[in-house]
Order: sequence, then C-alpha cells, then structure tokens
Amino acid sequence: MEKWLVILGIWAMCATCGVLFIRGATSGPGRREPDDERAPAVSRASAGDARAALND
Repeated sequence: MEKWLVILGIWAMCATCGVLFIRGATSGPGRREPDDERAPAVSRASAGDARAALND
C-alpha cells in the first residue's frame, strides 16, 4: 500500500509540473494586447533605430 502511495505521489507531481510547464510555454488569449492599445509601427521602428544607435 505504501508503495502505491509513493508511486501516486510521484505521478501527481510529474503531472502537475507538466501542466504548469505547458501553461507557461503557451500564451493564452488573455495575455495578448488588444490591437487598439498596441504601439504604431512608426514608433516601433524609431525605437529600433535608437537601439541600433546605442549599440554603435
């Protein structure tokens, strides 16, 4: 009986870790920004230019 409790505990721990890993690895629909709140492409490009200038 004790052996089965150990096996069940290890299995449950592996299943929990797997679920948490899969949830963390995929982005759900709640994490995405709405389209109207995103920065326009112009400001993204200028931020990239500023980053490139800092690296030079």
